Amino acid sequence: MDMSMDTSAPTRFPLAERRLTEDDGVFMSDRLIPSRGGSCTSAGQLKLEIDENWAPRNEYHEVLSKNMLGKESLNDMKVLSYKHKPARQEAGQSEYRVLYTGSRDSASKTKAALTRVVPQAPMKVLDAPGIVDDFYSHPIDWSSNNVIAVALSEMVFLFDAQSGQIEKLLSLPSGNVTTLRWTGEGLHLSVGTSSGDVQIWDTAAQRQLRNLRGHGGRIGALAWHSHVLSSGSADAEIHNHDVRMREHLILRRAGVHADLVCGLDYNAEGMLASGGNDNSVYIWDNPTATAPLHALTEHCAAVKALKWCPFQRHVLATGGGSADRKVCLWNASSGRLLMSRDAESQVTGIVWGMQEKELLTAHGYSRNQLSLWKYPSLAKTADLEGHTGRLLGLAQSPDGSLICSSSADETLRFWQVFSPSTGGPRPGAERHCAPKSILKTIR
Repeated sequence: MDMSMDTSAPTRFPLAERRLTEDDGVFMSDRLIPSRGGSCTSAGQLKLEIDENWAPRNEYHEVLSKNMLGKESLNDMKVLSYKHKPARQEAGQSEYRVLYTGSRDSASKTKAALTRVVPQAPMKVLDAPGIVDDFYSHPIDWSSNNVIAVALSEMVFLFDAQSGQIEKLLSLPSGNVTTLRWTGEGLHLSVGTSSGDVQIWDTAAQRQLRNLRGHGGRIGALAWHSHVLSSGSADAEIHNHDVRMREHLILRRAGVHADLVCGLDYNAEGMLASGGNDNSVYIWDNPTATAPLHALTEHCAAVKALKWCPFQRHVLATGGGSADRKVCLWNASSGRLLMSRDAESQVTGIVWGMQEKELLTAHGYSRNQLSLWKYPSLAKTADLEGHTGRLLGLAQSPDGSLICSSSADETLRFWQVFSPSTGGPRPGAERHCAPKSILKTIR
């Protein structure tokens, strides 16, 4: 996909320079017992408030977090433990076949050979000063018209990936933009705010069409299906809005999630997946369902990253936060866990590659990398590094070949990861399908 990009230097959005704060400093004690003022308090807050935005600021924080967020607590750790556990004996198996070895199994699991070259460096870097370092935000989305919407604090900018033109769409009078989601035809953009409002903008005319109110907290996620816009919020509710109607709120799902709803995604059939800061994922059979079809509780941290597979019906990929760090594949029809892998870092975003049958995940603490996985084995094939801060989310080009990653290091990086789709909708395009005839009736 030709984006006519000059890779000679980063491109800056027309915003103020980044400012250093006291938080950028590292404070270490000169005693054997480090000061508890800035470390134990932060760690306690992570556990008590379930805050995915917490990250270590010094070496003591690093050691403390590894002890707290590891798979086993210090009290449960054994002095000696086999790295490869022996397999369990199957029911009905001969009682004399009792010897198993972990080494035989591990030897047979050879590392998957790369069948293609995965570029290790981005093809383009855009400088995005002012982007908010917030795990729970969705600051970028890529439209079917090849335009990337970027949220920088209280402002939204539009970047035309073909021409390189940048224009400012809006600036909120107060608060920040927390979530962006394009409609299927790529002309209308839904904008979630920290005040709990959901705005719908006509990007061609650069005017606001609607302001949807009803939530009691910040907007954590948005998703389109036909004329229905679903919004998740810090009030732990999911609202369905029919944008054709003046009284837009047609369904209010409350009492299911117990905390911020930070992930939403529709598949082509209208099945909705919702992830929350309560460590749960719920599957909703259709936009009118009042009770979830399944509750997926494998994760033990916030689930912001979730994405439906575009080539395998009813397969959902999810990723957990700092205390979980797992990537999981689910059969959403049965609620069965198909596969899971330790990603070694907080998972903040997922996209699929249609041609290669792979998925790419974005990560935060502690490595801030992108990881490429084979489907359905979840065998890791590559890590892409370069960001120096937490990745906040991923957006995919209309043909599926390019991935844009946004990061707390105040950059957007473009990666040529997948092959262009040969036809049909791009991966994830069904997530916010909305026919033009319906969009013309937005009131």
